[in-house]
Amino acid sequence: MARPSTGLHRVSVRHLRLVAAIAESGSMIRAAEQVGRTQPAVTRAVRDLERDLGVTLFVRGNRRVSPTPYGEVLVRHARRVLAQLANAGEEIEDLVRGSGGQVVVGTLLAAFSWLLTMAIVQLRRDRPRVSVDVVEATHGRLLPMLLHGDLDMVVGRLGEFRHRAGIRQEPVYSEEIVTVARPEHPLVHRGELELADLQETDWILPLPETTLRRQIEKVFFDADLDPPRCMVQSVSLLTNRNLLYASDLVGAWPKGGGGG
Repeated sequence: MARPSTGLHRVSVRHLRLVAAIAESGSMIRAAEQVGRTQPAVTRAVRDLERDLGVTLFVRGNRRVSPTPYGEVLVRHARRVLAQLANAGEEIEDLVRGSGGQVVVGTLLAAFSWLLTMAIVQLRRDRPRVSVDVVEATHGRLLPMLLHGDLDMVVGRLGEFRHRAGIRQEPVYSEEIVTVARPEHPLVHRGELELADLQETDWILPLPETTLRRQIEKVFFDADLDPPRCMVQSVSLLTNRNLLYASDLVGAWPKGGGGG
């Protein structure tokens, strides 16, 4: 008897369809009809397969052909493989028609949630079989992933270097960044403020490697002022909003960018 593993390389997809059909129908004749072969050809194929594997796969009873314990193992795996092949075929067909596939999108932490949400909703409406993976990170992480092919695109604020090799940037819209604080903040009651007034208060700022952080600092540098005091570094939209409501911190917020 040969070890089953020694003959597995001879098992083809046709064999898998055949053993699955026999197990489902319980008959060599009906299985032959399902796979489009003659009954003698099916019987011969099963015998050849049993010889290659060194085990008996099916036994004939009074009314039906039943798998042996070895046959049950092969049938179980055959059904899994055939199901995976069917899924692969559907995905390939979806790609050919442009109705399926997978899109991996990188997005800046706590930014553009409304824009990306609208885009995903529209995509789901037009092509419901397309799956979407969203990866949140900073530019420092997203750009290498984009260059390596781990991401299909990045939705985020344009960096200072507009033309990176291998990356095409498409402006979608321009946004206004505003300074925000809670209504009870001491600065609110001082009337019209100068940039120097904002320099003296405590801020929540995004991480140093983010484009928004560099843009904020540039505004102060251009006015010959030192950047504001950063007491909290955070890119969590929810955390930043709660801190602004609960303390006298000041933050920068995209106008109309969501978050309340």
